[in-house]
Amino acid sequence: MKLRVLLVGLISIFCLSAASAAELANPRNMTFPALSFSIPKAERVLLQNGMPVYLLQDHELPMVTISALIHTGSVYDPTGKSGLAALTGSQLRGGGTKDLAPAALDAELEFMASSVESSFGSDLGTVSLTSLTKNLDRTLQLFSDVLFRPRFDEKRLEVARRQALEMIRRQNDDPKELGDRELQKALYAGHPLGVIPAAATVAAVKRSDLQAFHQRFVRPDNMILTVAGDFDRSRMLAALNRLIGQIKPEGRLQLPDIPQVKLRFEPAVLYAPKQVNQSVIRLGHLGITKDDPDLYAIRVLDFILGGSFTSRLMMEIRTNQGLAYNVGSHFDVGRHFIGSFTAETETKAEATAKTIGLMSSIIAAIRTEPVSEQELKLAKDSIINSFLFGFTTPASIVVQQARLEFYGYQPDYLERYRERIAAVTREDLLQAAKKHLHPEAFKLVVVGDQKRFDKPLSSFGTVTALDLKSE
Repeated sequence: MKLRVLLVGLISIFCLSAASAAELANPRNMTFPALSFSIPKAERVLLQNGMPVYLLQDHELPMVTISALIHTGSVYDPTGKSGLAALTGSQLRGGGTKDLAPAALDAELEFMASSVESSFGSDLGTVSLTSLTKNLDRTLQLFSDVLFRPRFDEKRLEVARRQALEMIRRQNDDPKELGDRELQKALYAGHPLGVIPAAATVAAVKRSDLQAFHQRFVRPDNMILTVAGDFDRSRMLAALNRLIGQIKPEGRLQLPDIPQVKLRFEPAVLYAPKQVNQSVIRLGHLGITKDDPDLYAIRVLDFILGGSFTSRLMMEIRTNQGLAYNVGSHFDVGRHFIGSFTAETETKAEATAKTIGLMSSIIAAIRTEPVSEQELKLAKDSIINSFLFGFTTPASIVVQQARLEFYGYQPDYLERYRERIAAVTREDLLQAAKKHLHPEAFKLVVVGDQKRFDKPLSSFGTVTALDLKSE
């Protein structure tokens, strides 16, 4: 009897202890200290010729990444030779160096498991290096030669030109790419950002053009270097000064004066005929630059309107109506030039007009009354919590900080980004939406088969049919 009482007592104690433990372990009752994330700081130094270099050491892996950010790009393409910047960017690396033919350069980099890549975008050119620490000295030499002593091999250039011409020939094959391109042309008509390379302009580019473009733009006083990874600071700076710091720019840097985009809001309806079952819908207008005081409100507005899986566009058009698999919108904030606001989706041809109408009405509605507190909190929390994913590698950290200088951001932009997002109010969003969203002035591009549309596109305005054969 005594043993039974003792067992019952022990079991009771055990059950009470287990219940208490379970209660303590309940996630709803658990508390944690606030997460804090401080951005690692890169060191900024100047080479002997004045070139800025951002350094960030990290010895976790025996690898080094170096990037050169260059003020150049397709906005500087001369008239009649659009495509020159892209070809120059690809052939810096692809065309070999003064000392090594392209095939020899390919072979040596492959043998070392190193990489040197180059490309020029619209207003930023990059040349990058990735190397094992043990092979860094030789890879850095090749990187320097690619930057400042390119060969621009004629045969490789001809191959690149043929590839570019083939891409132009097939540029209307993908309806999505077609819609994106035509919207870009419509938004930036009359500006270099709206110029698309054509067969004639690419064919007109000669090797001497690449050499002249390179000489004008790829120079020490027109770039910033970033270095991240497993390196010794003193040895790295000595090597950079030996290979790059001794190069003196010829004359004064004179970049072509590219005018700012004219901020105009004029509606248009553009139709690209294509016999497909699914219509591609693109719409938008010009947007803002990085210096706009509404930048942070725009970031939050983006998330709520069309930049997340819980956005208004996604929830109504995909979840509630089942009209599209993917739909969204985004302010592409301009750095040197005014950016754009665009919205996009693809839907069955028979729902084309209905979907366009829904997209326009959802965008217009966010201008009429404040967003809910729940929407605001979710957007701000998501943006703030995802901030740290922009700094997952030493290379991404150092490039982020170099880009602030490259594009002329405020020095404290990254440090204060989260607090400025957190300070955004519902009233801020409403005012930003009213000021920067113009549904009445959308450039609308539709790629599809108008015979199958539920309503004619003319219900949205005067339609301009695009002649795709002439492009």
